[in-house]
Amino acid sequence: MENKNLTTDILNLIFKFQENEITEYYLYKKLSATQKNNENKTILEKIAQEEKAHHDFWRKFTQKEAKPKRFRIFKFYWIVKIFGLTFGIKLMENGEVKAQENYNKIIEIIPEAQKIANDEEAHENQLINLIHEEKLNYVGSIVLGLNDALVELTGALAGLSFALQNTKIIAFAGAITGIAASFSMAAAEYLSQRHEGSESPLRSASYTGAAYIATVILLILPYLIFSNYLVCLFTTIGIALFIIFFFNYYVSVAKDMPFRQRFFEMALISISVSAITFGISVLVKTYFNIEI
Repeated sequence: MENKNLTTDILNLIFKFQENEITEYYLYKKLSATQKNNENKTILEKIAQEEKAHHDFWRKFTQKEAKPKRFRIFKFYWIVKIFGLTFGIKLMENGEVKAQENYNKIIEIIPEAQKIANDEEAHENQLINLIHEEKLNYVGSIVLGLNDALVELTGALAGLSFALQNTKIIAFAGAITGIAASFSMAAAEYLSQRHEGSESPLRSASYTGAAYIATVILLILPYLIFSNYLVCLFTTIGIALFIIFFFNYYVSVAKDMPFRQRFFEMALISISVSAITFGISVLVKTYFNIEI
């Protein structure tokens, strides 16, 4: 069609856009077919049709058929399956920042491409934000459980590590402490949410308790694997940092929240509490000359 004034480089760039659009069309169609929520199904189907329209627009210039990238469809389909719909889609869309820079090159030559760029930046993002995903409504409760478990249990394990120096006993004591604290936190969240008039205080409490217990299991795991208590302690701190990193990254993508500040804040608090607790246990054990 109107490609007589387009250079080979521009046509190649347009063809990449065409490939991405047809790939995302098939991905959104596949995701739509798996949705039980009719509202989510409708939103995904609408995005799929927009991607197909974008593909058809670019095909007018390339005069070529583009094949979907099967591995990309496979990858993001399973990311969605494992980590949730909103996270998977936003992760995929966030990976296309460079495409916006390339759009500017195309718009100078093909002004009609501005509408495609506007759709990509605004309309689709608005549709994605309409997706209903239960666990994202309870991020605050999950954060509460994670944050409290990370701070309290890393501190407790640091103190127990030097005081007891027996990995199996430390794991046992940590598990008892963590499980008891998880019920306490879940009960506190239930009462807090009920006082605030939440429609689902029990569900909020369940997310808090589940996040706490999952964190407890991961943090005491090194004490069930290794025999040296210092190796266990440093491994546990490493796991805590990984949990903080992963969860903050997840929230930053799914909820469009800043990552760096939240990560360093939580990491600093957890490590500081662990260091202080470990120091206190050293002083107490040395002062009272306690041997276990």
